[in-house]
Amino acid sequence: MDDRTLLTTVMGIVGRERCLDDCAIIPFGDQVMVATTDMLHASTDFVCGMTDWQIGWMSAAVTISDIAGMGAAPRYVLLAVGLDRWEQLAGVMQGANDCCTRYGATIIGGDIDRHGELTIVSTGLGIVAPAYMVKRSGARPGDLICVTGTCGQAQAFLEGYTRHKLALFEPQPRVAEGQVLGRAGVSAMMDISDGIALSLYDLFEANDFGFEIESAKVPLPAGIPKLQARELALFGGGDYELIFTCPEEKHPVAGVPYTVIGRVIHDRHVLIDGQVLEKRGYQHTWG
Repeated sequence: MDDRTLLTTVMGIVGRERCLDDCAIIPFGDQVMVATTDMLHASTDFVCGMTDWQIGWMSAAVTISDIAGMGAAPRYVLLAVGLDRWEQLAGVMQGANDCCTRYGATIIGGDIDRHGELTIVSTGLGIVAPAYMVKRSGARPGDLICVTGTCGQAQAFLEGYTRHKLALFEPQPRVAEGQVLGRAGVSAMMDISDGIALSLYDLFEANDFGFEIESAKVPLPAGIPKLQARELALFGGGDYELIFTCPEEKHPVAGVPYTVIGRVIHDRHVLIDGQVLEKRGYQHTWG
């Protein structure tokens, strides 16, 4: 059992449409407020060697990344911190505050509690004009499939490639890029937190069409044998880049470095080099 399978239980209670995007969508005057929340644990998310400051930075960054995936500007963050050691609080809060400041958000509240392991729940609120908000749905056949940056670097560190340490310890959410892409009129978008492959399947669930990519076009993390680098880029998590679909007439989008890796297709499949892409990546599992 994994977290995406369990999401179908939530869909059955609150409705499928409320579970498809990176953020909830709330009318807010002539704009839209987007809201998201993330839970991170010492045992599953915070790697040995991370400083308290880096733990705080990551906790804010993952939430801000969800907001970026909607084309929105982050504005506010609430942080609930469950501590097994109270001495960690100052570093965690400083790291989270520095990340928020870097990307234009403010910590406005939260909670402190005692917990069996360090657990942080971050809730983020962002603002975007309705015309510039980008959902996971909206892709159309012929649209280009594109990614910012290079995926696989965070997982590469976990597999011993230490040059990629900061990719995992200090992720940089693509806030400015998301807003530029939203204003440019990309058709669908989300952040890549669990790997390119699972992100493609998430987009697949939100759209009526299929997705096909070419392995030779996927950017690869540096300093790693090609086959392993491709595995990491496709299935490794923790990079927080953006994956989006773009009508060909809107390509290229000025001001955003990105790579075209495929196209949206009519057939209801997720393919790589003409073969079904394995549905695999970073997931929480039970049993």
